[in-house]
Amino acid sequence: MSGDWTEDVLDGAAGPVPVRIYRGNSPAETPPLVLHLYGSTFLDGALSNGQAIATLLAKAGAVVVAADYSKANEHPFPKALELSFNVLGCLCGLRTKLASRKSALYVAGEEAGGNIAAGLALMARDQHLGGLRGQILLSPMLDPSMATGSFRKSGANPKGCRWAEGWNRYLGLAANACHPYAVPAYCERLAGVAPALVLTAEDDPLRDESIAYAKRLRKAGVKVREEVLPGPTGWPAAYSRRPDSQPEWGERVRGFFAEFFQDTGAFSY
Repeated sequence: MSGDWTEDVLDGAAGPVPVRIYRGNSPAETPPLVLHLYGSTFLDGALSNGQAIATLLAKAGAVVVAADYSKANEHPFPKALELSFNVLGCLCGLRTKLASRKSALYVAGEEAGGNIAAGLALMARDQHLGGLRGQILLSPMLDPSMATGSFRKSGANPKGCRWAEGWNRYLGLAANACHPYAVPAYCERLAGVAPALVLTAEDDPLRDESIAYAKRLRKAGVKVREEVLPGPTGWPAAYSRRPDSQPEWGERVRGFFAEFFQDTGAFSY
C-alpha cells in the first residue's frame, strides 16, 4: 500500500504535535477533514502504525491529519485525550488551509485511537465544539474488564496481556475507570454525539465491546452504521502492519469510509 503524505507540526495550547497529512485524489470541492489517531493499546506506537487506515481514509476522499500522541501516551488519562482535543480544535481553525472552509470534520481511530476518538466525540458534544460530523471507530478499546466472549475466544488473558497493560497505563488511577471520557463503554449519556461508523471483524478480540457500544449509541438515538467483517482479518494487529500492497480487507473498508462520508453529507462537488 502506498503512503503519500507530508509531515508537519501543529502548534496549540498543548504544545507542538507532529502530524502526517494524507491527501487522496477526491474531486470534491469540500473534502471531509479527518483527525486520525493510530492504534497502540496505549503502550507504544508511532505515526507509522496508522499508515494503513489513514491511507484508506484518504483514498475514500478525505484529507487526513494523523496526530502523533505518543508523548502524551506516556502519561495516564487524560493527557492523550486533552492533546487530541486540542488538535481537533486546531483543525477547526485550519479547515480552509488544509481542505475547505466548509469541510466537514470527523474523528477516526483504531484500538486505543478508537477509544480516544470516542472520547473526543463525547467531549465535542459536551464542550460545544461545533461541526463534528462523525466518528469512525475501528476495533475501539472501550471496556477495561476484558471479559467479553470475543475476548475469551481469542485466548487473550487479562493477566500479562498487552491490552491489560495498556489499560493500566492509560487509566493510572482506579477512579479513572469511572470517567466516561476514559471508558466510553461505561458512559451513561450517549445521546447527542456525532453519528458513528463502527467497524470490527469476526476474529477481532474487541468485536463484542465494539458491537455493544454501537447498540448503545443506537439506543440513545445516535445514527450508527455497524459492520462486522468476516475473518480472518488479523484485527487489530493487522492495522499497524505496513504491507507493500493493500490488505485483503482494504477495499471493503475504504468503501465503508466513503459511504459513511456520503451518508453524513460530507461531500460537495
